[in-house]
Amino acid sequence: MGLYSRSVGRYGRPLLGTTLLFLFLSGAMIACAAAPQSQATVPSPVTTGPLPPPAPESDATYHFMMGHQAELAQDLDGALKEYHAALKVDPKSREVKSRLAALYFALGDTTQAVQYADEVGEGTGQEPQLLIHMAGILASAGKPERAVELLDKAIESDPERGESYFPKGLILLNQKRMAEAEQVVKKGLQYTADSPIGYYYLGRISIEAGNSEQAVANFDRAMAINQAFEPAYLAQASVYESRQEKDKAIAVLKKYLQQVNPRNRDIRQHLVQLYVSTRDYAGGLAELERLLEDNPGDLDAQLRMALIYGEKKEFTKAISQLTEILKAKPAELKVRDYLGYLYEETKDVSKALETYRYNIHLDPKFADSHVHLGVLLYRLKQFPEAVTHLDTAVRLTPKQPEPHIVLGLAHFQSEQFEKASQAFEEGIRHNPKNADLHFNLGTAYDKLNRFEDVERAMETALSLDPHHADALNYLGYSYAERGIKIDHALSLTKRAVALKPENGYYVDSLGWALYQSGMLAEALTEIKKAVALVGDDPVIYEHLGEIYLKQQKVSDARDAWLHSLEIDPSNDKLLQRFREQGLANPANEDRIQQAKRRGSEKTQTQPATP
Repeated sequence: MGLYSRSVGRYGRPLLGTTLLFLFLSGAMIACAAAPQSQATVPSPVTTGPLPPPAPESDATYHFMMGHQAELAQDLDGALKEYHAALKVDPKSREVKSRLAALYFALGDTTQAVQYADEVGEGTGQEPQLLIHMAGILASAGKPERAVELLDKAIESDPERGESYFPKGLILLNQKRMAEAEQVVKKGLQYTADSPIGYYYLGRISIEAGNSEQAVANFDRAMAINQAFEPAYLAQASVYESRQEKDKAIAVLKKYLQQVNPRNRDIRQHLVQLYVSTRDYAGGLAELERLLEDNPGDLDAQLRMALIYGEKKEFTKAISQLTEILKAKPAELKVRDYLGYLYEETKDVSKALETYRYNIHLDPKFADSHVHLGVLLYRLKQFPEAVTHLDTAVRLTPKQPEPHIVLGLAHFQSEQFEKASQAFEEGIRHNPKNADLHFNLGTAYDKLNRFEDVERAMETALSLDPHHADALNYLGYSYAERGIKIDHALSLTKRAVALKPENGYYVDSLGWALYQSGMLAEALTEIKKAVALVGDDPVIYEHLGEIYLKQQKVSDARDAWLHSLEIDPSNDKLLQRFREQGLANPANEDRIQQAKRRGSEKTQTQPATP
């Protein structure tokens, strides 16, 4: 990570970008003061007639000044042009090269930036401040060793200048050379004992060494030297967060706002995050209100407020907030996508559909809304349109597992099992370590009567996630249903039930594996548990009837199977077995026929899915 990038510390909180740290160290570079020195003699104070054209030696200074003015006006192309003109006149000017290095670095052209920074560092006689600035560019561009050479040169030219030691310590810290980093920073503090940056770096080193108490003490020292030194507050708050002492982290940030700068947006936003992480939504909302007092048009604060309302399940307020944001920024697709989710939460399906579709109208390549619309349509059993959007989503974001999974499930629910397996296989090609994809592929293979492939898919899912309860249950039940590998079936279903003891279907699978192993009493106990957990499930009652029949409890078997057939009168296989066992009589045959008629009437009058 470059020294000039915004770094993320070990404790998960962005620390101050080291660009700013180098600026703290070197001070603002005043371009005018660093202009190339003209060697022209001072003109006589008395002149007659027009001034002569500038001497060639002064052209470099002129172009340098013009470049500086262009920089101030944010005309970077113009600045480059003027600095190159200055360099053409004075090709050895380190001041010009330093500005070119800084400009090219700001523009992302690290090759040119490194070239000029390296040239500035050649030879001797440079000001330490200039060397420090060029070292920062070199380190950020991936040249830390060369950066250290320049910093060593700065130290050699003025050994008692403490500020030259600190950036070297930072480079060593980033290279995980902790002992050397600490030694260098402490050496700098010998000469500049009142440097908040030095103690800040010592705090960073303490964090890396795992000594959070010492880190806190060093950050305290930095704040004592300079009460307004923001990086120390953020770093100390991050240490407290890492120790789950969020109250202390909040206190540190509030201290900064109360004693230093109540209008610091970054500090207040981080304070909001802390409040939300502790579920103190009132505290978070209060801080956001203060941000909006300073800037009523702060859309980021408005969005955070909407997210908090969403967390609090105050969906109406969240929707109102997002609607206002979208009036100001109608092209904010992620905001509108979240609005669609909120409509789903309020059961306003038509609004959710409309919102996702409008997003796609604005940007047909916005994958999130294709995914969320596809998932919603799948839940609504509108499988053809769901497939359309999920197909688009997997093309746009092939590395995202969810659209592959739901696309496969949409085909599965449409009984297009070959297409379902292909969708899962394609998902696995992009996400080979996703256990859910392998599990769902196994279920599709089962429908295609490819049991060896079912085993392979389920075992792969379990190798990726040994606690995948669905895979444990599915494979265990598959073995039990086929009457094979019963010991393994028992082991798998027991593991599934241990993970989710309240899942009645898992308990039923265990009961069926026990039945297949001949442990009828234990099987009956588990199946009765499953009935209590699930209720009216035809398969569970069918299993219950089988156990009773095996125990010669014919009346109980008749009642269990009759109940199963009333729940699912289309189970012709069970009906045939019911009759073959001599359990049918005119009364219960009539109950079965009534159940079939009720099922037929329900199908005919089923309302269309919204």
